[in-house]
Amino acid sequence: MDTVDAPPRPDGRRTRWAEHRRARREELVSAALRAIARHGAGVGMDELAATAGTSKTVLYRHFADKEDLYQAVAERVNRLIVRELNAAAARARSPRDALAGIISTYLHLVEKDPEVYRFVVSHPLVERVERDPVQRISGLIADETARTITAQLRVAGSTSGATDALAHGLIAMIRTAADRWISSPAPQSADDMARDLTALAWGGLSAVLPTPTTPAGTPEEDR
Repeated sequence: MDTVDAPPRPDGRRTRWAEHRRARREELVSAALRAIARHGAGVGMDELAATAGTSKTVLYRHFADKEDLYQAVAERVNRLIVRELNAAAARARSPRDALAGIISTYLHLVEKDPEVYRFVVSHPLVERVERDPVQRISGLIADETARTITAQLRVAGSTSGATDALAHGLIAMIRTAADRWISSPAPQSADDMARDLTALAWGGLSAVLPTPTTPAGTPEEDR
């Protein structure tokens, strides 16, 4: 009878080394975020290395080039944004609440770390990026917005096949407004901007979507 060879055992040293490199890479991304907050979006590799307490040579051992480092930072920011938006969406009790929560959360994240936001959006560390993480982030935010609003409309008794496209349009508007807002000499607070932007976005969205009704059969108030 043929025997089946046992699968090779994983190389413990190689596994530990891969984990060490992954952890070290994450540490360097954290240091890069601190350097950006300290020195601004135009931070250079020298400042990044100094903040990490290492040298540029070591940075390039863990990142293939400047774009690789930029992509790693953008991915970290992306995960944070999506996690916070998911939490905001989970708390929503109506389509308008969902939209307001997403807008408010996004703007407060921008207000908290404006230089990090500028770094990700304008990518000054590299002249041109092969894979634009900003478009991916915007797409994920728009997808989350569409899922949340569609789910809320279903609960309220109304749906629209255009929700996904409208959500992506709203996110483009929100991103453009956030870019302009955070670049203003004296921007209004995130709370005030979120209030005004929510009113603008919901005014347009509610005008084209079927009017949801409450369980009692009365139109939901445009709070």
